Amino acid sequence: MPANTTAASTKKKGRRARLLVIALVLALVAGVGYGAYWSVSTVRAPFPQTTGTLELDGLSAPVDVKRDDYGVPQIYASTDEDLFRAQGYVQAQDRFWEMDVRRHMTAGRLSEMFGKEQVETDAFLRTLGWHRVAQEEYDKLLSPDTKKNLQAYADGVNAYLKGKEGRDVSVEYAALAFSNDYAIEPWTPVDSVAWLKAMAWDLRGNMQEEIDRSLMTSRLSEKQIKDLYPAYPYDLHRPIVDKGGVDKVTGKFDPSAKGGTQDTDSDSGQDLGTGTGQDTGQGAGTGTGTGGSSTAQGATQGLQSQLSALSASLEKIPALLGPNGNGIGSNSWVVSGKYTTTGKPLLANDPHLAPQLPSLWYQMGLHCRSVSDKCRYDVAGYTFSGMPGVVIGHNKDIAWGFTNLGADVSDLYLEKVTDRGYEFDKKELPFVTREEVIKIAGGDIKKITVRTTNNGPLVSDRSNELEKVGEEAPVDALAPDRGDGYAVALRWTALDPGKSMDAVFKLNRAADFTQFREAARDFEVPSQNLIYADAKGAEGNIGYQAPGKIPVRQKGHDGTMPAPGWDPKYTWKKKFVPFDELPYEENPERGYIVTANQAVIDADKYPYMLTEDWGYGARSQRINDLIESKTKDGAKVSTEDMRTMQMDNSSEIAKLLTPYLLKIDISDPHVREAQKLLEGWDYTQDADSGAAAYFNGVWRNVLRLAFGNKLPKELRVKGECLNVRPADSTGPVDEQDRLVRECGQRDAETAQPDGGDRWYEVVRRLLKDEKNEWWKSPLSRTHTGTESRDELLKRAMVDARWELTSKLGKDVNSWSWGRLHQLTLKNQTLGTEGPGFIQFLLNRGPWNLSGGEAAVNATGWNAAGGYGVVWVPSMRMVVNVGDWDKSRWINLTGASGHAYNTHYTDQTDKWAKGELLDWAYGKQAVDARTVDTLVLTP
Repeated sequence: MPANTTAASTKKKGRRARLLVIALVLALVAGVGYGAYWSVSTVRAPFPQTTGTLELDGLSAPVDVKRDDYGVPQIYASTDEDLFRAQGYVQAQDRFWEMDVRRHMTAGRLSEMFGKEQVETDAFLRTLGWHRVAQEEYDKLLSPDTKKNLQAYADGVNAYLKGKEGRDVSVEYAALAFSNDYAIEPWTPVDSVAWLKAMAWDLRGNMQEEIDRSLMTSRLSEKQIKDLYPAYPYDLHRPIVDKGGVDKVTGKFDPSAKGGTQDTDSDSGQDLGTGTGQDTGQGAGTGTGTGGSSTAQGATQGLQSQLSALSASLEKIPALLGPNGNGIGSNSWVVSGKYTTTGKPLLANDPHLAPQLPSLWYQMGLHCRSVSDKCRYDVAGYTFSGMPGVVIGHNKDIAWGFTNLGADVSDLYLEKVTDRGYEFDKKELPFVTREEVIKIAGGDIKKITVRTTNNGPLVSDRSNELEKVGEEAPVDALAPDRGDGYAVALRWTALDPGKSMDAVFKLNRAADFTQFREAARDFEVPSQNLIYADAKGAEGNIGYQAPGKIPVRQKGHDGTMPAPGWDPKYTWKKKFVPFDELPYEENPERGYIVTANQAVIDADKYPYMLTEDWGYGARSQRINDLIESKTKDGAKVSTEDMRTMQMDNSSEIAKLLTPYLLKIDISDPHVREAQKLLEGWDYTQDADSGAAAYFNGVWRNVLRLAFGNKLPKELRVKGECLNVRPADSTGPVDEQDRLVRECGQRDAETAQPDGGDRWYEVVRRLLKDEKNEWWKSPLSRTHTGTESRDELLKRAMVDARWELTSKLGKDVNSWSWGRLHQLTLKNQTLGTEGPGFIQFLLNRGPWNLSGGEAAVNATGWNAAGGYGVVWVPSMRMVVNVGDWDKSRWINLTGASGHAYNTHYTDQTDKWAKGELLDWAYGKQAVDARTVDTLVLTP
């Protein structure tokens, strides 16, 4: 047997043996088979102590931890330090495995836990340098007060870990101990700060769209690509801020100003910096713009294989928040007391993120027994395990919520490189380099060199395919000689140190809109829409602020395609959009504010380009319409109304497309049976709806026929193969042997067309053009080709009938959307990559869900990949501002990260039904709900 074959065989056997051992251990842990006594004790060992008394070093006074019947903790302390020390201890009790995996991910150290299969992911993350930037933030920028809180939190975590072995902390460590010699390290404050980088990564804006547009150039014309990325429909979908602009006298955003564009060449604003350790040397640019030059377009053509490799590298990074792209989003809205049954504002929020087990969110309350200078917090809501404070929630004065703003804060740059450096402005500059050592479970190491340009680190160094980028790229005379090709660099605001951790604590303490905005000033990365409410005055106050570090690009560079890094015209200006010029509003005349990833403000009314890739506003406009329909006749909005709106399952694309489908003449009786399901349908995607199942099947097939089959293989679903015309061919193709077999390469959760509201807008613009080229599809062995809209719709209806027959059965009366549209919650480590038996032990589900893509109840699915749920409302809350104890909330899973704990998934059934739990805040209400009390003593 050849040596390499022997090595490969040994490698496979070793991997199988390790997985077999893990499976055996988890079987014992689950109490399956023999060893029941040992397995039960192993399962219970990591469960938190929730009653009685425990000593916690460093406390100045006793701390009470009160848990309700869902295990949600409310902490009562006498100083800030005691409060956050206890928070660290309690979160480690419930979620330390999750915290440990997350910090290894953010530091590029997954290989230390899970072996050499994670080396490529670690190398990419080390290249980005999240943990290094977090360390720099902690060392140089964060306030002393923030550092004190972070240290207290870390001390609490480490107090919990003291004297414990892995099996005492989580059942996953019991399995891990049999596959390597991993040992838990102490927690550090920087581990907490680095989490914000992971959050920023998943909310980084349009990087994937930038790659996808470039990949499309192999098969689509510039016009066709523009068809697939239409302009935001301001005439149909209201932006968040529909009035105001930057005042030309004060230079600040004024919600009452008329608005309009202005010259943005001034040096006012936040310092941009290079984020790379060296000065670029270029001067300021000449303003914003909306197009790329021929240099940029020429340089990006022909990079399909290289950018596809980069896209594959991005997919390997754990998407803690969800598949990046149009699905990532959230809903939040706030209604003034003028229009509510309570007479004070009501605020709702439900971030749409990746379904995972345990949930990304952790519910808790942080209460000072007496609010004073030494103990300043009385706050409750949702936070992240591993991070002190509360991220979304309310204190005794104000409430706030987040949605992703979607600002374009990252750009890819092509770089002309040599062994010595890279070209910029006709000069060769040296790289800034550093060596990273990746430790691998079992004792091996791998060294990598990170090279950085003035535009950021070379992410192409982490891909073999990207090492030779640009060899075939057609470029014009202004581009440098390609030599060995172009490298790809990433410029991203999160690679610059910032103060977002300061903002979290300021938000927690804010008492009015002015202090809320001051907190938002520090919330630099990721850029979020922040909504606000308080109970002051007769009807309370509501507000909105767009914060974040948002770059100012030069004229001719809109960030939609990779740009030539050697040309100073494409570097970012030296200033970010000044905070005082970012949009905000307070108590708008309409009486409510909706943010759901739509455009922040009409581009014609604002001088800066925030992004060219907004969400397209289907959800936001539906929420606007629901609020207006409720209040137009003088009715008031109640807490229950807010909950009902969160569960709205209406499909905007179904309203648009179904009338066309019902006009199609169907002769096949079986397809006609399915078509009849749509007659009289109210476009609501309830789990038991057969019409919703069939419509979404038709929608998926419309997208595949009109668009998906015409996209390059790099965007199509992995393993799906087509006979297509060669990408480099010209002229007509008449013979079958001129076609080539191409198979998709994209993960099913991120493939295109994903069916989000961008595709709603694409199809809306085409529907009245019956003979548009997009409606044409080629013949196949089972179908004749299509030449018109109605022919393609008919073919999609036929294909959907037989696809759903194979999945749901022949009888259309037995069909239901929920049987197609299922959620399975997966443990984010062994539950996703382990053998089926391990997944059975750690994972939960499935649940049949209502809702759908771009619905308000955004149980998202990727139309290219299938009907399964890939992102969800990760929590829901409705805050009754002022009367806090009447607020309501729910988490996707539960408080516990321990697989067999009562609180592992005890909220999921209620979440799936759209129910909310009582949210106690005041001490009397908390005491009434308390079932367990733990006293932590000095």
